[in-house]
Amino acid sequence: MIRFSTAGESHGEALIALVSGLPAGVPVDLEFVNHELWRRQQGYGRGGRMKIETDQAHVLSGVRHGHTIGSPVAIEIVNRDWKNWQEKLPIETGDPAKHRAVASPRPGHADLAGALKYNFPDARYVLERSSARETTARVAAGAFAKILVRQLGIEIASHVVRVGRVSLERDAAWEEIAALAQKEEVLLSCVDADTEARMKEEVDAATRADDTVNGVFEVVAHGVPAGLGSYAHWDERLDGQLAWAVMSVQAVKAVEIGRGVEAATNFGSRVHDPIHYAPESLPGRPTRFTRPHNHAGGVEGGVSNGEEIVVRGHLKPIATLRQPLESVRFDTREATSASYERSDICVAPAAGVAAEAMVALVLASLAHEKFGGDSLTELKRNFDGYIEQIRRY
Repeated sequence: MIRFSTAGESHGEALIALVSGLPAGVPVDLEFVNHELWRRQQGYGRGGRMKIETDQAHVLSGVRHGHTIGSPVAIEIVNRDWKNWQEKLPIETGDPAKHRAVASPRPGHADLAGALKYNFPDARYVLERSSARETTARVAAGAFAKILVRQLGIEIASHVVRVGRVSLERDAAWEEIAALAQKEEVLLSCVDADTEARMKEEVDAATRADDTVNGVFEVVAHGVPAGLGSYAHWDERLDGQLAWAVMSVQAVKAVEIGRGVEAATNFGSRVHDPIHYAPESLPGRPTRFTRPHNHAGGVEGGVSNGEEIVVRGHLKPIATLRQPLESVRFDTREATSASYERSDICVAPAAGVAAEAMVALVLASLAHEKFGGDSLTELKRNFDGYIEQIRRY
């Protein structure tokens, strides 16, 4: 099983990702890993923090001579802003007078719930770990998962389908979505230029109003064979694992598989995907079973069905507001305005990149669980045998 964990705080010295279970022999492209980290920092409406950081992956273990060696991979991403926080957030006791408290909890953040849970006198330590800066480490871990599933012909990409009141009113082709990841300049990661321009106007309006806005991103996994996940146990269902993974990304408040939201207001005859059969194998498809559309989002009964996996994340607007909402001081319980920390206006493209990482980690883990193998050679041999099996079905 492939597992990962992260450590680090928003203004701490570094972020750490630890990935275990990767088979030996996977070729590691650090340029690709760093490009994924760069993508997470991009997007119209990002805040000043992204001008400070230049995220780079420093691999500490688990990779030698450009390949994984079967042991846990540890990745460090240094926070350049740490130099401005060393005396405010020291490891040792330090000078308490230099502590920068979050004196009043911000509505929509973990501030109040976290302070109550851990008995903190203010929300500084809550903010430091609950911050979306943590997704930097997830993206680094997810890049390794992407590298692995690429060996099995699986590619993962995302695009933004809604910002504020502006939505993409057409389906996007895989080629359009995949091309976004190669762009040298990222605006709002929408495949349609006219729609993206109107999305930008939504961000501009929020900026002028000292407000925030977000929207909906879509992650697509291309080339996933039928058979990942299971209907046998609730916690083995692919759609459940995808929903859990994407919902865990900061600011995501709803997750949709395929046309799940639309399906809830429609008749079954218009929702479910008819099944056809082609007498000859089609290019790029491991089975001869086909669908005229993909409302199910590539998952039926908790199992991948061979179509593209489509997951949407619905984002709440960023909770840190330049015109703060009402709050209460931690020390006196008096009414006041919520604390303000430097923040973003819109993070929809970056959230999509973080969700790509989570989808990649889920698929990599399930693929490794199904096909096994301590080395990439063994894994691919088992995978190829399975693909041949379902191709003949």
